[in-house]
Amino acid sequence: MNSPEVLIIGGGLAGLTAALDLSKKGKKVLVVEKNKYPNHKVCGEYVSNEVKPYLTQLGVILDGLELPKIDTLHLSTQKGKQISVKLPLGGFGISRYAFDHQLYLLAMENGVGFIFATVENVQYKDDRFLVKLSSKEEVISSVVIGAYGKRSNIDMKLKRDFIQQKSPWLGIKCHYVNNSHPSNVVGLHSFPGGYGGLSLTEKGDVNFCCLVKYENFKKEKDIASFNKNVVYQNPVLKDFLSRATPKFEKHLSIAQISFEKKQAVYNHIVMCGDTAGLIHPLCGNGMAMAIHSAKLAAEQVFRFLEEPDFSRMDMEKSYQKLWTKNFNKRIWIGRQLQQLMLHTKWFNFGMNTAANSKVLLRSLIRNTHGTPILN
Repeated sequence: MNSPEVLIIGGGLAGLTAALDLSKKGKKVLVVEKNKYPNHKVCGEYVSNEVKPYLTQLGVILDGLELPKIDTLHLSTQKGKQISVKLPLGGFGISRYAFDHQLYLLAMENGVGFIFATVENVQYKDDRFLVKLSSKEEVISSVVIGAYGKRSNIDMKLKRDFIQQKSPWLGIKCHYVNNSHPSNVVGLHSFPGGYGGLSLTEKGDVNFCCLVKYENFKKEKDIASFNKNVVYQNPVLKDFLSRATPKFEKHLSIAQISFEKKQAVYNHIVMCGDTAGLIHPLCGNGMAMAIHSAKLAAEQVFRFLEEPDFSRMDMEKSYQKLWTKNFNKRIWIGRQLQQLMLHTKWFNFGMNTAANSKVLLRSLIRNTHGTPILN
């Protein structure tokens, strides 16, 4: 039976970052991840520079990858109204395929253990966790960090509130070859019932990841028809897709993306990344938020394991407070944008308003991005 000090459920950005941080602090960490690396995930693949100093301190070397340096946001409405603004901190483009794999290899070098399986049950009793896996293994651990993404069967078993409600959102992603997209630009382009982001990755491919209401999507027979009949209504996206070649044999998709309120600690499990709260992609900062939340979680878990007077309750309250301080405002803004998107008329009005105001766009960027974080 495995008995790490910390068990992390999920090996995405948040899980891998927390594992790397805690292992560098000398803790015995085990990550349970259902998919072997490397693999692609539905994600915008733009990372704000606010997390770069922290990643550097963890030993993550990014400069050698020749990543696209992004300093500009380009916004367009369904009718083709366009505006560009400089990003205060800027960021970089990197695929989850490359990013997660690099973090995984670095975590392995630092002694992190990995089991590739799914979690079937999590029980908390007598101040410890018993976790049962699909591989028939059982793990006993003092701390469990939940970093398993937007939604999971674990949420159903834990009976978390948000998982009981249906969500209208569907995420779709594909990489394309299109040499016309500027390397320094992250694009955000709306179409009826949704919007999509464009940005370069480390190999020069363009990531197109869109969020769409499922009701709009199901009216079309497939993604090709959806693109031509719906997405093409935005002239910027029509121009891009009509001259682009897909790199994937099949588009990636994820249904039931929920932006409902979640709890940062649930059943004594410390949640981070999308598992604790999903920022709306219009805010453009989900990857940085996942990494930052992993840092906060790792700090509080380390204190709990090291300081006799810092109880489990202290750890949970402290982490919840830090989560609220750092992310609640960003997530609240995202929820308001979500409600706006449910009403096409008002969303079109809002997008046109934003496209006419650099001041408004800069304010939105400031309120959904943080300042550089250090270890």
